[in-house]
Amino acid sequence: MHSIADHVIATLKASGVHRLYGLAGDSLNGLTDAIRRDGEVDWVHVRHEESAAFAAAAEAGLTGELTVCVGSCGPGNLHLINGLFDAQRSRVPVLAIAAQIPGAEIGTGYFQETRPQELFRECSVYAEVVGSPESAPRILEAAMRAAVERRGVAVVVVPGEVFLAKAPHGTAPAVVRPARSVVRPDDAALQEAADLLNAGRKVTILAGAGAAGAHDDLVRLAGVLKAPVVHALRGKEYVAYDNPYDVGMTGLLGFASGYKAIEEADTLLMLGTDFPYRQFYPQAAKVIQLDLRGEQIGRRTRVDLPLVGSVRDTLPALLPLLAGKEDRGHLDGALAHYARTRRSLDALAVNDHERTPIHPQFVASTLDRLAGADTVFTTDVGSPVVWAARYLTFNGRRRLLGSFNHGTMACALPHAIGAQTAFPGRQVVALSGDGGLTMLLGELFTLRQNRLPVKVVVFNNGSLNFVELEMKAAGIVNFATDLDNPRLADVGEAIGLWSRRVERPGELEDALVGALAHDGPALVEVMTARQELSVPPTITAEQAKGFTLYAIRTVLSGRGGELLDLVSTNVARRILH
Repeated sequence: MHSIADHVIATLKASGVHRLYGLAGDSLNGLTDAIRRDGEVDWVHVRHEESAAFAAAAEAGLTGELTVCVGSCGPGNLHLINGLFDAQRSRVPVLAIAAQIPGAEIGTGYFQETRPQELFRECSVYAEVVGSPESAPRILEAAMRAAVERRGVAVVVVPGEVFLAKAPHGTAPAVVRPARSVVRPDDAALQEAADLLNAGRKVTILAGAGAAGAHDDLVRLAGVLKAPVVHALRGKEYVAYDNPYDVGMTGLLGFASGYKAIEEADTLLMLGTDFPYRQFYPQAAKVIQLDLRGEQIGRRTRVDLPLVGSVRDTLPALLPLLAGKEDRGHLDGALAHYARTRRSLDALAVNDHERTPIHPQFVASTLDRLAGADTVFTTDVGSPVVWAARYLTFNGRRRLLGSFNHGTMACALPHAIGAQTAFPGRQVVALSGDGGLTMLLGELFTLRQNRLPVKVVVFNNGSLNFVELEMKAAGIVNFATDLDNPRLADVGEAIGLWSRRVERPGELEDALVGALAHDGPALVEVMTARQELSVPPTITAEQAKGFTLYAIRTVLSGRGGELLDLVSTNVARRILH
């Protein structure tokens, strides 16, 4: 008779799982040995369990399928928590198998004892302990079902000896696949939405990740309503391409055109977005919010009409109810503003007369031009995500992954590991900050060991750059943000990666071309400007006051050179352009 571990692997295989991400440990011996004996499901060895969870989240985000990460008892599975929070807040289906100390020792303060079912409760849709071999199959199936149907993290806690126990007689592997369904508002609610949209003179659409799979209908909708389309960051890859009504992004990482199109609207249609920043919503517009999860509606701004359903299922039913608008004034004004904004942004993404350090906009723009048509980009939180949001372009085939809801450092490299493992023949590029890369630096060894041809582009500005910007906005002198880095390209070369260090703009393209063409993992370290400002689309009086206080305090603290560098990096260059 086969063991519980054998049953786990058989059930995962039957449900379309191809690999498990993790780090071996004695409480996992039964499971890892079952993987070895099976020979079909892969064990993806990472250097830190946090990376295992990030990698699983990336694969789930790209495929929409259930993925699995595992951790040994105590500290092993505790390390999963940051990556699981990221997966849960990105709403991707991940199963975490958390090994536990021997069941007979639970509650005695045993070596490495924790309570994973409690620790992971906040970042999961399901968390349960397997108390016996008899309960294991049902709990496993319930966890997998919760993960795929609620699109979140499910955690199964298994004492090590349960993996080794015999499965109950007659136990067969379950097949867990997402149910197929159509979810949209009823006819009365759709008619009410159509009446509001038909009455609106200045309709703007704000679309997020929930618009995935609805691109063509979204463009048709914008055409009928003569509505500019603004995207949230997670919606960029689904919304912005082949869209003549796109006017860019709003939010802290966005730019003025997206903000203006929403601020001037008299009717805002929110499609599949939980955009969090309340200061970027309009003050007086009628708001219609469509979301698959009704509990999210109205969390950010007052909503006049809540609609529950998927964007993909709802738009085909809504479109026939709309009267085509003739007045393009609001749309044309938004498009003209976007064109001006785009020209202004693109003017900054150039080789600035070989000036150093290199402007990060130029790095992101050059990478965008050289990367492949179906590249998967992953990006760290902080300044790299700003430049990714503003300069990477999408076409329906490229993908963008990041910790856009959880907002954690160090996600780009482990996300890239998951993406490249799932798609070994596809180009995967990680836009890493120097702080983010060095936080999980050991995963460069994973690239080499697992022969993953990920290309890592490091924006090295010697600082926790976005934290410094936040300090400036708050009127605080920068402190505790310096990073005394070694030559990261030399570190990459020592590990066994193809590596280059770029100090001058004229060196950038050759280095990126070489890295992208290399048949294996590569690292390009680019020395970028520390004082580059990523200004949000609107600045509050409090933020303006904060920058003024920062300038005064910086001078008074004897660091006037930093202020001169800030002016030289930003103001002078913008005047020249």
